[in-house]
Amino acid sequence: MSTAVLLSGGLDSAVLVADEATRDEVQPIYVSAGLAWEPAERAIVARVLATPPFSRRVRPLVALGGDMRDVYAATHWAIEGRPPAYRTPDEEVYLPGRNIVLLGKAGVYCATATIDRLVLGTLAHNPFPDATPAFRDAMARALTLGLAHSLHIDAPYANTSKADVIRRGAALGVPFELTLSCMAPPQSAIRNPQLALHCGECSKCRERNDAFVEAGIPDPTTYAVTANLR
Repeated sequence: MSTAVLLSGGLDSAVLVADEATRDEVQPIYVSAGLAWEPAERAIVARVLATPPFSRRVRPLVALGGDMRDVYAATHWAIEGRPPAYRTPDEEVYLPGRNIVLLGKAGVYCATATIDRLVLGTLAHNPFPDATPAFRDAMARALTLGLAHSLHIDAPYANTSKADVIRRGAALGVPFELTLSCMAPPQSAIRNPQLALHCGECSKCRERNDAFVEAGIPDPTTYAVTANLR
């Protein structure tokens, strides 16, 4: 049995790919939705997958499209690249329907590739309605019925903190400095993906830095602005 993993290039999904690859053959899938930070993510993903933790049991990346720019307003913060500020709560970064699109498109791919398990990196603190066990079960049932292909959707880290994910990734040798968890990465992050440069001013950067502090592991991230860091 093979497993597909939704990979964004971020810390959580990178650890998830490496973790799943210790037990099974893994198909990483990147689904673009037309969001402002995606060019930087796509620039970094190839470098992440080229590192040793991903050298065995990880297939070449599959890139799919599920553009949301015809649904979100042109002035939406995720389209314009103006994310909520550093100290804003997680609820402020909710993107309606995003997991529906990601899982729907990836689920269709899984059916065509005869993959029966699809996982994503939802964490314990995720407050959004499309991050619940009930939602995942309903999506799995709908895709199984609509595609005539049995598909299980799983979130192995749904009861795990980001700090614990970092600890797991450190044990697996995941190159955290190459992962990108930022909603407003500077343009240099696209031109030079070796940097994986973070803005240091969005709430995702805060979440990332806080988790490294909690995990007791030095944060190797390059931040354009460091005044907010712990």
